[in-house]
Amino acid sequence: MKVVAGLGNPGTEYDATRHNVGWWVADRLAYDWKLGSFQRSGPALVTEGTVGGNRVRIVKPTTFMNRSGAALAPLGRLLDFQVPNDLLVVVDDASLDVGRVRFRPGGSAGGHNGLKSVEGALGTRDYPRLRIGVGRAPPDADLSQWVLSPMPREDEDRVVGLLPELTEAVELWMDEGVEVAMSRFNR
Repeated sequence: MKVVAGLGNPGTEYDATRHNVGWWVADRLAYDWKLGSFQRSGPALVTEGTVGGNRVRIVKPTTFMNRSGAALAPLGRLLDFQVPNDLLVVVDDASLDVGRVRFRPGGSAGGHNGLKSVEGALGTRDYPRLRIGVGRAPPDADLSQWVLSPMPREDEDRVVGLLPELTEAVELWMDEGVEVAMSRFNR
């Protein structure tokens, strides 16, 4: 089974924020793949089904961004689940310009507290992630306030416009792995 985890924060006050771009992707994948509505499963909202011969589960942790790993920790204990091949974590990235896309096979959390939490829960940095640029904070801005604020309409439209392409990118990751997805979609 493949698991795509879109990180974000629960609550309508966070829906339109930069930090919830991972949830935007998760929602779009569920819609494009006709997986049905998300259901509560422990500390997450989950939907699953089959996409192109792959069994897939989409997870939206409801633990708030900084504790996202709690919703993914059980994956490390599944017998047939290999974190480096079967998990993709989707997050916002405030160090990338709006609309930039970066697949990575692993590595540093880069200051992202959601990724730090996932790393801590799984005990490894070796899990694929898809970072979506939400724009750099102005020099005088507090980073936490920046990512918890809504994007200007133009920036939001740019990210929303990427969602169909990101569905294709995640399908490629499932079928051919993160390296192939990197070479085709990173920009």
